[in-house]
Amino acid sequence: MESLFEKLGLARQQKLDEDTTPAGVYLIAGLGNPGREYRENRHNAGFMAVDRLAEAWDIHLTRVQSRALIGTGTVLGRRVVLAKPQTFMNLSGEAVSALLRFYKTPVSNLLVFHDDIDLPLGMLRLRPGGGAAGQKGIQSIITRLATPDFARARIGIGRPAGQRGAASYVLQDFSKDEMDILRLVLDRCLSAARTFIESGLEPAMNQYNGDIHER
Repeated sequence: MESLFEKLGLARQQKLDEDTTPAGVYLIAGLGNPGREYRENRHNAGFMAVDRLAEAWDIHLTRVQSRALIGTGTVLGRRVVLAKPQTFMNLSGEAVSALLRFYKTPVSNLLVFHDDIDLPLGMLRLRPGGGAAGQKGIQSIITRLATPDFARARIGIGRPAGQRGAASYVLQDFSKDEMDILRLVLDRCLSAARTFIESGLEPAMNQYNGDIHER
């Protein structure tokens, strides 16, 4: 049998281990619609951001779990799960909430990338919460989590010119010139995600919110 001193020593070591262990698993999700025909749609900017992270971090998005395409890896000594919900945009919350539960990820370690029609192309804006502003994937996550208080990174895609409807506009592919701009934004998404993992949301906001043309 363990003596009292041995038990106290074990408890103390466990406490030390907890204090030096990184704060849980990070879940970084990108929103979009599955399928080859949607791959380069404006509405799939969130998927493209997660693909950029996966490429840089050598994380392979090859496993289906909780109705999402996922990959896991280690970034800055932290365990990271990248996810692309396969439920179509309007039901994104089903996959995100299930993955949070499975990996026991605190909501503070969740970052969601998504397109935003109210921001011009070239703009990235991280925020700690708020409403969905008409983005149905974000609304689905808010509903499933029963809170709007999770980090999201809004990728500007701009509004349609003239009388074109927003619904058809977001489901059109980026033009070649737009893709050239978007690639620069996706590089900024990568830097912002890394800072979010390393230092938290506020430093990421301070460093990477804004238009790529302004820096």
